[in-house]
Amino acid sequence: MTTPVVRLLRDLVPLRPLTPAEALRIAELQANRLLELSGVAKPPVDEAIITELPRLQVERMTPSIASGATQWSRGRWLILLAGSEPQTRQRFSLAHEFKHVLDHPFIDVMYPPTRNRTTHEQVERVCEFFAACLLMPKAWVKRAYCNDGEQDLVRLARRFKVSPMAMEIRLLQIGLVKARARCATGVGR
Repeated sequence: MTTPVVRLLRDLVPLRPLTPAEALRIAELQANRLLELSGVAKPPVDEAIITELPRLQVERMTPSIASGATQWSRGRWLILLAGSEPQTRQRFSLAHEFKHVLDHPFIDVMYPPTRNRTTHEQVERVCEFFAACLLMPKAWVKRAYCNDGEQDLVRLARRFKVSPMAMEIRLLQIGLVKARARCATGVGR
């Protein structure tokens, strides 16, 4: 392939302010395209589809003050991950930080502040969604959950190499499960 992957994924983004729904749809489109370009067709997604891209370096730091960070340094993107966190969290953070790389040149155009959310809040929401779409593509999760009958949250999470919490959120996003009540009302002491 002669066109760099990052450029192909950036080319999917219209250069104008995006509605929240558009931003999420484009993030999912980019995640699916990355999987397609990488030839990945089943879980778990190997982090090499990101770590082996040219002009991108991933380092795991211990201790670390954040799960992940991204910066342009010396002609390449540097993604820092918290090496002390579980591998499932590091994989999610890597995908999240890679979306920051994709969006970097266009953040102010795509995500202008609104009355409800700052640019930063919008960006973080989209990066989280991209990571979920990349590691747990909707079609794969539906196939595993519905066709294969794998409805045990822990086993499903293990299959995709994500945390049970990440899998539960993804199942909610896709509409395969309903939200659990956070607390019961009217419970006596």
